[in-house]
Amino acid sequence: MKKGIIALIAIGGILFLGFFGFLAYYNAYNNAVGLQETVDEKWGNVQSAYQRRLDLIPNLMKTVKAAAKNEKEILTQVTQARAGIVGAKTPEDMELMGKKINTAINLMYEAYPNIQSTQNFRDFQVQLEGTENRIKRERDVYNESVKNYNTHIRGFFTSMFLNKETFPRKEMFKAMTGAENAPDVNFE
Repeated sequence: MKKGIIALIAIGGILFLGFFGFLAYYNAYNNAVGLQETVDEKWGNVQSAYQRRLDLIPNLMKTVKAAAKNEKEILTQVTQARAGIVGAKTPEDMELMGKKINTAINLMYEAYPNIQSTQNFRDFQVQLEGTENRIKRERDVYNESVKNYNTHIRGFFTSMFLNKETFPRKEMFKAMTGAENAPDVNFE
């Protein structure tokens, strides 16, 4: 009878260890899947921030350029109209030029009352800075999720359970060669 009890205890122990091993594998696998999906999500957020920059910055630059060009034309017209008074020789010429200038100035101020290009450039800078800050934040969050994932899959027991092809080590964000140089923002 003692041999029967010992055999039952041995079988029970083997089943217990097998069940414990299965639970450990189950837990390690599910955690790795969750962390892997988090890494993929965070990389998608980085890509989304890049797309926002690609969509936003060229349009803002066009808007700022167009506003600056419009204001330049207005100022040129006002300056040329004022210069016409200096060239007037007779009182009639001066009166005619004065009326033209007043009309031109009134029309220009009705159509475009304030010079705004400086504020437009400031607004552009704020948008550019905000966009770059969002991208940096998303990269940092991505790198943090990669660290958590890699730490999990490389753990002592976890690395024994997981298939390295299914759960490969992920690389953190790396800047492109030359990224340490500031980009050229050209308003011409």
